[in-house]
Amino acid sequence: MIEMKDISKVYENGTVALEHVNVSIEKGEFVFIVGQSGAGKSTFIRLLFREVLPTSGSLVVNGKDVVNMAHSEVPYLRRGLGVIFQDYRLLPEKTVFENVAFAMQVIEAPRRRIQHSVNSVLDIVGLRDKYKCFPSQLSGGEQQRVAIARAIVNSPALVIADEPTGNLDPDTSWGIMDIFKKINSSGTTIVMATHDREIVDTMKKRVIAIEDGHIVRDEAQGAYGYED
Repeated sequence: MIEMKDISKVYENGTVALEHVNVSIEKGEFVFIVGQSGAGKSTFIRLLFREVLPTSGSLVVNGKDVVNMAHSEVPYLRRGLGVIFQDYRLLPEKTVFENVAFAMQVIEAPRRRIQHSVNSVLDIVGLRDKYKCFPSQLSGGEQQRVAIARAIVNSPALVIADEPTGNLDPDTSWGIMDIFKKINSSGTTIVMATHDREIVDTMKKRVIAIEDGHIVRDEAQGAYGYED
């Protein structure tokens, strides 16, 4: 599913974000990426959907060579991924239904399939009754649920989440994590960067810890492991 070999990333200002990283993630895994601010977590995540390219090394995601693919191939890489951000990134002028449907419209899915798939994922995230609402009418937790629905509506093999509970209160965060567990139980691979110690320690999933751009820990049922 994901194969990073000797990946390094140095930004133009000289910042070394990742250095000689080797990681293999299998289909169906649920993996937390943890580390203190500036450790390299976001760069790790951004590499997976080719928002940034590594300075050196090789990266294969979902069977595709991310480093050497042509620009024209990038949309096809991303169609097999669902990406979720801390700040939701919803379209404010579109309703809940329209925000989720948009992910299918860009790949020119048939209208009937869009209707069925959007309703199905809104059921999964518990927002079927909010389909006519605009983002401004929703709570932060509800907006994140819409973002998750949009990410999974095309049935991606891999869901990538960058601090998806970072702006949410603890109770809301656990509701979001229940959705991620449900998605993972269907066979979807999940890679999630997070600062949330309680979630990581409670869920006991694989934990990859990054420190100063290096993988310092990779445990099958790990803990967060950093002091505040």
